[in-house]
Amino acid sequence: MPVKMRLQRHGKKGKPFYHIVIADGRAPRDGKFIEKIGTYNPNVNPAEIVLDVDTAVQWLKNGAQPTDTVRAILSYKGVLYKYHLYRGVLKGALTEAEAEAKFKKWLEEKEAKIEAKRKKLADKARSTKKEQLEAEAKIKEAREAEIAKKRAAEMEAEKPAEEANEEAEENAATEETTTETESSNEEETKE
Repeated sequence: MPVKMRLQRHGKKGKPFYHIVIADGRAPRDGKFIEKIGTYNPNVNPAEIVLDVDTAVQWLKNGAQPTDTVRAILSYKGVLYKYHLYRGVLKGALTEAEAEAKFKKWLEEKEAKIEAKRKKLADKARSTKKEQLEAEAKIKEAREAEIAKKRAAEMEAEKPAEEANEEAEENAATEETTTETESSNEEETKE
């Protein structure tokens, strides 16, 4: 049975974390392995991959067969490109220095792309947060305006009631004075 390069699952339910391992093809997924060559964390964006490129290339040279997912990871990290350049050196199409220069140039471009993606995601998160805060501020202002309207309406409602109470008191006072004057007039007329 050939040796496989595959993922070994770790982490808790719903939050997987993988080790990239070299294992016998007959061994169970999370069982015995020959060597651990890296880790893969799909829980972050972009996915975090830590991989020993030289060891992976050495295992490819020795005939290890990667699974589909590991093949994608190796391609993403440049292991397959480095292996391709190594085969070109064996055939005499390149020198080792040229192959190494091409690989370094590719790595720099790849890192620039990854950094641009991280920056874009961070800017997007920042802008969505800013939009949320602005929306909350507008809602808060609308609520404050509504509360101010209600208070003004209550004050207006209380003001006529107070005026009515004052008028009632004044009317009562004038009625008392008129009744007092009438009663005093009646007393005077009786005398």
